[in-house]
Amino acid sequence: MRLLLTGGGTGGHINPAIAIAQYARANDPSGAILYAGTPDGMEASLVEKAGFDFAPIRVQGFYRSMAPKDILHNLHTVEVVIKARPRARKILQEFQPDVVIGTGGYVSGPVVMEAARMGIKTAIHEQNAFPGITNRMLAKHADMVFLAVEEAKAHLAPKAPCQVVGNPVRDSVVYKSKRAARQELGLDDSFCILSFGGSLGADALNRIGADLIAWHGREGKINHIHGYGRLGREKFPRFLEERGVRLGDCPRVRVTEFIDNMDACMAAADLLISRAGAITISEIEATGKAALLVPSPNVTANHQYHNAMVLVSRGAALLLEEKDYSSEKVVSLVRDLYENPKRLQELSQRASELAILDTAKRICDGLSQLAAGR
Repeated sequence: MRLLLTGGGTGGHINPAIAIAQYARANDPSGAILYAGTPDGMEASLVEKAGFDFAPIRVQGFYRSMAPKDILHNLHTVEVVIKARPRARKILQEFQPDVVIGTGGYVSGPVVMEAARMGIKTAIHEQNAFPGITNRMLAKHADMVFLAVEEAKAHLAPKAPCQVVGNPVRDSVVYKSKRAARQELGLDDSFCILSFGGSLGADALNRIGADLIAWHGREGKINHIHGYGRLGREKFPRFLEERGVRLGDCPRVRVTEFIDNMDACMAAADLLISRAGAITISEIEATGKAALLVPSPNVTANHQYHNAMVLVSRGAALLLEEKDYSSEKVVSLVRDLYENPKRLQELSQRASELAILDTAKRICDGLSQLAAGR
């Protein structure tokens, strides 16, 4: 099978595409794989690192603001969009794919649309419970629409050919045991919290991390790993200082800017406290972890709230919206889980029941069927 993938903008669009490509390569070594993406986007370096051929195509989105600099950006975007279609056609004509799949982001729009116009079989994969604007448009034209969760169907065209397949999750996350992870990290069997706000960090998660460390840190009964992110480099120490916390007095607390062994930290944890990005949600399900989710209010269409509600509505996670935050509420929620192992286990079990662990296989099987004309 000759497979062309496209998606960009964020790791949430790019990493699922790479996971699909990796599965396809492992199971069809004679096939050909090409990734089309923006040359100055994250995808260029990530795809190269993964060892796949890359075809550059320039695409960018419109800004909604009417500020002068944003108007100039939008005028340039019109020019970029006009040039994107012939570039997409050239990529498709040269590679001659059997099937094209887009995983979201502006770049997938012209590539998937042009493939559909040329009569090439097309598919998309939507990671979030509330689909992005590009995938909402493409769902009307794609031959197959792969969804991470059932809830996304309500936001797509009624006749869209949908299949719920989950999100691809790294094997290192799925198969690492708690015991092995704690040995690797040098942790004992005490209750363990993992809190983080992503590689950039998030003020809300850093305040929550500081609140919890102030609560349990000196007593030394709880293990706590916190990632404060690049933007928390200066703020997080200040949050600790405001709460009278000295990390030297907190023997079981580990703080770091970036968690580069997330698979081990996630496996070791009893409770995750994080944003509600699509891949994070899928990893919580795959590892069967209890979670307190704090969705970002600063994302398109509030999609992290919708992601979180997939778990919350099934009793598989707790929700704390930023507008409802207080130190007292955070500590109360976590203390309740710490003191009630049965409640913690219930959240864990219900999250585990939602997991789909063979997403890449399901998608590649569907793409093979499309390529074969079935």
